[in-house]
Amino acid sequence: MRNIDQDNITEAVVARFADCEDPRLRQVLSALVRHLHDFVREVGLTEAEWMQGIRFLTATGQMCDDKRQEFILLSDTLGVSMLTVALNQARPPGATEATVFGPFHVDDAPRLPAGSDLAAGAPGEPLFVDVEVVDLDGRPVAGAEVDVWQADEEGLYDVQRPELGQTRRARGVLVTDDAGRTHFRSIVPVAYPVPTDGPVGQLLVATGRHPWRPAHIHFLIRAPGFRTLITHIFRDPDPYLDSDVVFGVRSSLIGRFVHHDSGPLADRPYSTLAQRFVLAPQA
Repeated sequence: MRNIDQDNITEAVVARFADCEDPRLRQVLSALVRHLHDFVREVGLTEAEWMQGIRFLTATGQMCDDKRQEFILLSDTLGVSMLTVALNQARPPGATEATVFGPFHVDDAPRLPAGSDLAAGAPGEPLFVDVEVVDLDGRPVAGAEVDVWQADEEGLYDVQRPELGQTRRARGVLVTDDAGRTHFRSIVPVAYPVPTDGPVGQLLVATGRHPWRPAHIHFLIRAPGFRTLITHIFRDPDPYLDSDVVFGVRSSLIGRFVHHDSGPLADRPYSTLAQRFVLAPQA
């Protein structure tokens, strides 16, 4: 097709997908092109702005490595991650709700027995967590894999600390017993800012947004016959529960953290958390 102009280019591009043998890929790309072209027209995008956008995306990719995923952070802060979760992770009544995955999960977290100290030296107030995993009828789910990770009291994950190398701390994978239970020691989560040293941080500053996430602990729970659950447990009170930079807070995910000045678990201030997770059956 010749004589392409602003009025006919969109359908010309979409027409190039006609021979795509994957119908879902054809649908997604066709819709993407139409929405992208409509965006360019709506804002009257200049060539200079287009180049600035390309530089931004290039820098975002260059910031990614095996310990950091700047594109996930971009998706999170634009609300795309949470929108995708909301569209794809609807649960039946009573099941624990899902939320965003986040950019700091790793696949080589240590596998630990119940009662382990996941903190492994990470700074923070001690936290003792009892986990119960059940099905929709309240029956225990034995053998569930409970993958836990969190930031330390300085708001940093282990992978954000180059001095740790490959050492893992404030994370671990446990397995529930026949009663659907496990327990571990960690540290009380605190609010922290998402990384602001990259292009996503620059975008937040440019748009007048704060970079803060409310205090939380990540959980990824897998069990045969059940849908995998990716979620957080948030701590209240927290000044950012209503303005989470990645839009991940759900009221049902606010846990009951109980503070103790001292007690049978520690001779200094500590907190406890008893958390039940209800898994939905595999569809």
